Amino acid sequence: MRISGRKKLKVFCKRRPDAEKHLSAWHVEVKHANWKTSHELKKVYGTASILGNRRVVFNICGNKYRLVVKINYDVPVVEIRFIGTHDEYNRINAEEI
Repeated sequence: MRISGRKKLKVFCKRRPDAEKHLSAWHVEVKHANWKTSHELKKVYGTASILGNRRVVFNICGNKYRLVVKINYDVPVVEIRFIGTHDEYNRINAEEI
């Protein structure tokens, strides 16, 4: 999968250095993934939440942080839309961000 918006991860890691190794591992795994459907994604990331409007929420750092992406399985592209704490996540509409 191609990943768009990696700069958001870098900026977040400057604020939250404890997330860096977890986000780096996520990036490597997703970069090498070849998901065709959300069902295939859930086989690998069972705790991921599949939302409407092609959004997926990943739990990062033992569910300390939330990563929201928009996935186009046909192209295939994963677009990073949001990374933040639970409090920050609760203030957004993950299906629209």
